[in-house]
Amino acid sequence: MTIDIIAGARPNFMKIGPIIHAIQRHNSQASTPIHYRLIHTGQHYDRAMSDSFFKQLNIPEPDINLGAGSGTQAEQTAAIMLGYEKALAVQKPDLCIVVGDVTSTMACAIVAKKAWVKVAHIEGGIRSGDLTMPEEINRIVTDSITDYFFTTSYTAGENLKAQGIRDEQIFFVGNTMIDSLMENLPRLQKPDFFDKQRFEPQKYIVMTLHRPSNVDNAQNLKNLLTIINDHCGDSKVIFPMHPRTKKVFDTIGITFDKLFITGPMAYLQFIFLIKNALGVVTDSGGITEETTVLHVPCMTLRDSTERPETVTIGTNEMVGTHPENIIPYLHKLVNGQWKQGSIPDLWDGKTADRIVNIISKW
Repeated sequence: MTIDIIAGARPNFMKIGPIIHAIQRHNSQASTPIHYRLIHTGQHYDRAMSDSFFKQLNIPEPDINLGAGSGTQAEQTAAIMLGYEKALAVQKPDLCIVVGDVTSTMACAIVAKKAWVKVAHIEGGIRSGDLTMPEEINRIVTDSITDYFFTTSYTAGENLKAQGIRDEQIFFVGNTMIDSLMENLPRLQKPDFFDKQRFEPQKYIVMTLHRPSNVDNAQNLKNLLTIINDHCGDSKVIFPMHPRTKKVFDTIGITFDKLFITGPMAYLQFIFLIKNALGVVTDSGGITEETTVLHVPCMTLRDSTERPETVTIGTNEMVGTHPENIIPYLHKLVNGQWKQGSIPDLWDGKTADRIVNIISKW
């Protein structure tokens, strides 16, 4: 069997790394190997960040880089589709594996399906119900043409069944992002600034912000940061700032005494910060999964989530997008009154092996 594995943005790397490692383990033992081609679409392509992720996660260099680059949603989609179409003209696999919900996921699924290549979607079936999010559109379009679904939760499977997907197409396997997390916990790296700034475990908060509803309006961002700065108790806030956020932040012209601002961080350093934090403030979906497994309190600045299990089972709480909503959550955190969470079923670090075991039998 030959497969294409598609990665387009940094969150994809954490999801495809365990798949590649599981294929390598399979091939070392099986009489019939699985041949794969790793395709990086270049949707997010910062050379330094990409290199650090590939090196830290022990992912081989891509076989093909489509070099799609930045641009509007339509420009990126078109560039990825054109690039992958050319790759399929050179070699057509038996299966195309897409992961997550980025533009690359949708674009390559469409191209593969039109070329009569079967599509498997890792993290299929998750839904936020918010069509203002490009990711939600990517999920819906991808799942509408996918042949095989590898799901992270029972809820995702029920979403697919409601869409008319047959039981035999759905495989509840767990979460490959948690595979990466568990595999790399012994290898975490303390950031250079940690000791220099005298940070101590459980005495700081980590914050990430990048969604338009939180960062695109300068006054709204100013209000949010002011409230967090004023209500975080004795804790400092480590803020690895997304480039999108920095553009707006630089126009505010205010210094916040509790905020320690740094640039985007490599995976092993960032997870070190999360693991040792008092709590996390974020508008990311993936981070809520990691905080749930690490039992770290998490506040999500969104009105909806495609990962409800992080709230119903895990340590996550939905705060909403109004800045003042976060005040009681911060007070609960700094007063040691956060809820206890547990880990969802099959988030055990063995998801990729389950996926490869299934694929090897096709």
